[in-house]
Amino acid sequence: MEELDADGTRSVVAIQRLQAAYGDAVTRRAWSEVRALFVPDAVVELDLRTGPPIVLEGPKALTDFIEGAVERFRFFELSILNAVVDLDGDVATGRLYICELRHTHEGEWSQAYGLYRDDYQRRDGAWRIAGRRYASLARTGPTVESFEVP
Repeated sequence: MEELDADGTRSVVAIQRLQAAYGDAVTRRAWSEVRALFVPDAVVELDLRTGPPIVLEGPKALTDFIEGAVERFRFFELSILNAVVDLDGDVATGRLYICELRHTHEGEWSQAYGLYRDDYQRRDGAWRIAGRRYASLARTGPTVESFEVP
């Protein structure tokens, strides 16, 4: 791990706040806030391990997808388990390990574990998510599944 100068430290903190803001906004189902965390031309690829990857272009496509996926849950929380950031000027990459805690309207509890591999950009002084590749790592519920880390 390389030492950071003051600007690098500010950038890492800003990106960590961006990551936390994503988890918070998704948990609160604040879709307009989620959209604001992404650059307008962001592409998100989702490998749910149940079929071919899903490609979503733009923040609205992403939030429409997530909103549809979580509406079946009475309770939903996206928790960040671990995150790392690598800087290169006004761009950065990161890995974000997450757990979703979920409770359906019918009373079933489950958990889903995943990995976001993110690209970040600083535009007009603000860091945003520029691209995301998600892979499911494991799920609990009526059955338990686990997958290799990509």
